[in-house]
Amino acid sequence: MKSGSGGNKETLRSIRNKAGTEHQYDVYAECGQDCRIDPSAIVGFRYKEDCGKARLGSCATIRALTIVYGDVTIGSYVNTGHHVLIREKTVTGDRIVIGSGTIIDGNVSIGNFVKIESRVYIPTHTTIGDYVFIGPGAVLTNDRYPLRRRAEYDPRGPILENNVTIGANATVLPGVRIGEGAMVGAGSVVTRDVPPWHLALGSPARTRELPVRLREPNRAKRW
Repeated sequence: MKSGSGGNKETLRSIRNKAGTEHQYDVYAECGQDCRIDPSAIVGFRYKEDCGKARLGSCATIRALTIVYGDVTIGSYVNTGHHVLIREKTVTGDRIVIGSGTIIDGNVSIGNFVKIESRVYIPTHTTIGDYVFIGPGAVLTNDRYPLRRRAEYDPRGPILENNVTIGANATVLPGVRIGEGAMVGAGSVVTRDVPPWHLALGSPARTRELPVRLREPNRAKRW
């Protein structure tokens, strides 16, 4: 395991989980009770010399080849897949699932009881509420004119309110607000705000009221 940059030395500390197995993690982290960190994961990557520690709540599971930067705060009962990247100044609540290959690019706020499937991209300055589902391969964006009009550049990620569902391979453009309880269909490209309890479909997405049978909060059989 390598940790940090700029010549920082590798420093490891061991923790023991309920099963009695020892795991090692970067010393530049504070972990709650009963965390499980794969030996190949990095928790507390020093992305700059004066960054703060990574902080994990209790019963977190960080799987192989995941990198969690310093200045990240992760709640309790958070589980990652493999090859996940969580960059600085990301803050999550409790009971989060982050699928394999997902990138959370920093300065992101995530609520409680959220399921993020595999290969999702979440850019900086994104806000995600409680009980949100983001399907595999979904892409959120924060730059309306990439590498153009730089004098006006102001990164703004989407805002996903509580109980939002984003379908597989959907794309949500910068600054778009997805209202509470709304759903975005698979493969849709969302260019405008979606009102609460509405359905967005197509490219560009058009909205209509959510069918009555789908007007219920997001709940999983287990988190």
